Amino acid sequence: MPFDSDTHDRYGSDVLAGDWRARGRRTIPEVPAERDLVVERADTGWCGAVVGFESRNVVLEDRHGARRLFPLGTGFLVEGQPVKLTAPTMQAPATRARTASGSFAPEQRRARTARASRIFVEGRHDAELVEKVWGTDLRAEGVVVEYLEGVDDLDAIVRETAPSAGKRIGVLVDHLVPGSKEQAIADRVARGPHGAHVLVVGHPYVDVWQAVKPARLGVDAWPVIPKGTSWKHGVCAAFGWPHDDQADIARAWQRILGAVRDWNDLEPALLGRVEELIDFVTAGDDR
Repeated sequence: MPFDSDTHDRYGSDVLAGDWRARGRRTIPEVPAERDLVVERADTGWCGAVVGFESRNVVLEDRHGARRLFPLGTGFLVEGQPVKLTAPTMQAPATRARTASGSFAPEQRRARTARASRIFVEGRHDAELVEKVWGTDLRAEGVVVEYLEGVDDLDAIVRETAPSAGKRIGVLVDHLVPGSKEQAIADRVARGPHGAHVLVVGHPYVDVWQAVKPARLGVDAWPVIPKGTSWKHGVCAAFGWPHDDQADIARAWQRILGAVRDWNDLEPALLGRVEELIDFVTAGDDR
């Protein structure tokens, strides 16, 4: 009979094509040997829960507390069905998140009750910068930050607050350098009747703006502003930013503050002082 390509091949395709040896062979599923998984040895009937591993062996514990080791692989039953036990997927150890200050984020979610102790800073910009970087830490410790609008009245504020061992005051001052007005005020407070419960520290910068690393603003250094010129207005002018009124200055600060991501964007001279104040006002149990 002549061969007709359109004629149906009653014998089907080539029986030797493909993996003919695997035809009809049952596929055994792989099951990770997760802890507490109950498995049975198909050859002995020994049944137990996964409790650990030693080398390439799984450790099974039966209901009487007896333990045995078996090599991972085939020969196991789970709910009566053959399986191949494999090592469980190892998960990377959980890492605790860090706050913007670089500290480990607290486990608790709710802020603690406010302490009697306080941290005072000179102005709103100082307070906003401290809040952005240390806010999570301060809420976890129950520390409230207030601003003074300058340090000229610090003596009176200290006397009115009447700090004590259970109600400490920490103060962050701008431009705290030898011979400055700020240094004279800090020395006077330290010699006063409440000096033991007050810590005044500061950074050397004219304004807290300078505590932000200039690289975050795309410059190599903060501009030098001549004496007699308002420092913030001078900075805005040097950067080519509007500086006609207080609203312009406020927008300039928001631009600077927005460039701050975390503690890495601040100068060490500020970082160390804020950490020192937090340690001081949280010493002991004053709540």
